[in-house]
Order: sequence, then structure tokens, then C-alpha cells
Amino acid sequence: MPPPSSFSAPPLTEAHWRARFAAAADAAALAREKAALLGKKGALTLALRRLAALAPDARREQGQRLNALKRSLQQALTERQADLERPESSAAASESEDVSLPLAPRLGRLHPLSYVTEELAAIFLQLGFALEEGPEIETAANNFTALNMPPLHPARQMHDTFYFPPRKNQSGDAQFLLRTHTSPVQIRAMRRTKPPFRFIAPGRVYRCDSDQTHTPMFHQIEGLVVEDGIHLGHLRWVLEESLQRFFARPHLRLRFRPSYFPFTEPSFEVDVQYRRDQKGALHIGEGTAWLEILGCGMVHANVLRQCGINPRRHRGFAFGLGIDRLAMLKYGMGDLREFFDGDLRWLRHFGFAPLQAPSDG
Repeated sequence: MPPPSSFSAPPLTEAHWRARFAAAADAAALAREKAALLGKKGALTLALRRLAALAPDARREQGQRLNALKRSLQQALTERQADLERPESSAAASESEDVSLPLAPRLGRLHPLSYVTEELAAIFLQLGFALEEGPEIETAANNFTALNMPPLHPARQMHDTFYFPPRKNQSGDAQFLLRTHTSPVQIRAMRRTKPPFRFIAPGRVYRCDSDQTHTPMFHQIEGLVVEDGIHLGHLRWVLEESLQRFFARPHLRLRFRPSYFPFTEPSFEVDVQYRRDQKGALHIGEGTAWLEILGCGMVHANVLRQCGINPRRHRGFAFGLGIDRLAMLKYGMGDLREFFDGDLRWLRHFGFAPLQAPSDG
């Protein structure tokens, strides 16, 4: 028996959502429609997350369709917002207006971190990645052990990590903490699904650090690909393609330097070319200097085994980018702490129109 219509998901068609936007009588109503479509639990967001369960060919075809639909509906949102903000031109409308009423509420500004997260998600979704999320309170087993970090690894120390008092869970005593990276999302996803898969995991992470370029809470986006025949050439192409689109620099050069991460082997730190002008501003994609921007590598065999994946059959690569730092580099923000000061003047200067669609390249 089909569910009642009130419990059915809204149709994911352009005509349906354009009609809903047109029916929005004011900016607040339009914002609610946007949340219903593109919010954390919006209809289009959930459809994009379900791509991970599809076969590769179906995922690619469906992903292209959903991303085209997203771009079209974002444009429709922008157009409808402009209509709502346009003053009435007819004399009749002017005569019927009650000037004693308070001004209609205007939409605020979108925080740069929210906008950059949407920018990056749009780029990776266009490249065939699905979206995964996980809890911010994690177990030490998922945050460290499953990622090939032994008990005495420095990252586990109290001066780096926010721990909770030990408590019991289904498997007995467990150590809980505020996750220090979004890599545990990868662990949960790998244990839940079978290869091949590719997905990104954006979200908040926590470490004991605070200065001009570090805060105790910051944002990461990590990516994982596990398929047959994966090699470093695939990793390099994905990073070059995504960063060229993000910085709008089609000839952006990257430099890979050998490094060490316990969950990848081999591991690399990746630098991007830049120059600094006479006023001290950075220009990404120009000059001869290099700036470290992310870490990456081929997924360690021990990590695959922890998730029940045979490393003799499947290989993969992973990468992690700091969303806060990318926002600073692209939009010229000098101090990371200003992101969280709640200064409306700063937000009016660096913020984005709430219905402005991020570019996916």
C-alpha cells in the first residue's frame, strides 16, 4: 500500500520546484523552499547522497542529471529572489502600500565557510563523488586505531585532542572524543558499503590549537576513492582538476612532496604556486613560490583490512583539504579567528548573497 501523500517525498523535477518558488510570497518563504530543496535534509541533497549506492555507470549518469538540475534550480532561486526584491512599478500597487508598516525582513549574508563548502561539494559532485557525513563525537577506535595509528601515536595525546570521560557502549568500555579529522566518516562508509565507491566527507573537526591560522574548531573536506586499478595518476588528476576549478585557474600547477601519514602509503603533501604582491596579498596560480595546501596518498593496506576490504584486490586514494584555509586563500581573509567573531561588518564584507549559486567549474 503506498504511503499517504503527506508523507511522500516531493517530486524531484524542475517544474515542481519552479512552481514552489513562484508561489513563495516573500523572502522568508523562499528561504524555506531553498532549505526544503538544498538544505542538509533537502530533497536534492538526499538524492545526491543516494548516488553512492548506485553502480558506477548509473551513478555517473544520475549524478550529471542531478547536478544539471541543481544548477538550473539555483538560477531559478536567484531570479525569484530578484523578483521579490524588485519594487512594484504600478500606481495602484504604490497607492495600496501602507507606509506605516515596518520594513519587510531582508535575507542576511551567507558565511564564507558555508559558501566555500558548497563550492567544493559542487565541484566534487560534478566529478562523480557522493556525499557522506558522520558524527562529530567519535570513538578513539574509529578516529585513530582504524586509521593505523598505534596507541602511543602523538596525535592521540591530550594536548592535541578533546577527550570525554570513558563510557560504555555496545562493545564495552570505549574512549570518546571530538573527532580530529573527518577520516572516521571514511571508515564508517567503507564498513557499510562495498567497493567501488568514491565520496567526500565535509564537516567540523576539533583540535587543541588557536592562533592566526588555527582555531580549536575548523572545517575539513576529505575524499576517498576505492576501485580496481586505482593509481597515483588518478589521484593527481582529481586534485589538479578540482583545484583548477575552485581557484578558476585552468593552468594551476601543483607540486607533490613525499611525506608521512599513518593511513596512507605512499603519502604526499601538495603545494600550490603563488606570488605575493607589494601590498602583501597572495595570488594563487601565479609566480614561482610554493604554499602547502593539502595532504594525500594511497590508502594504507592496514586501513583497508580494518574495513573488511581486501588490499590485494582493491586499491584507493584519499586526500584532505582545510576548508577554512581555502576560503582565506581564495577570498583574501587574513585572520582565521575572524571567521568566528560574529562581527556583522566582517560578514557584510566577506559574506555572500544567501541564494547565490556556487560555481562548480
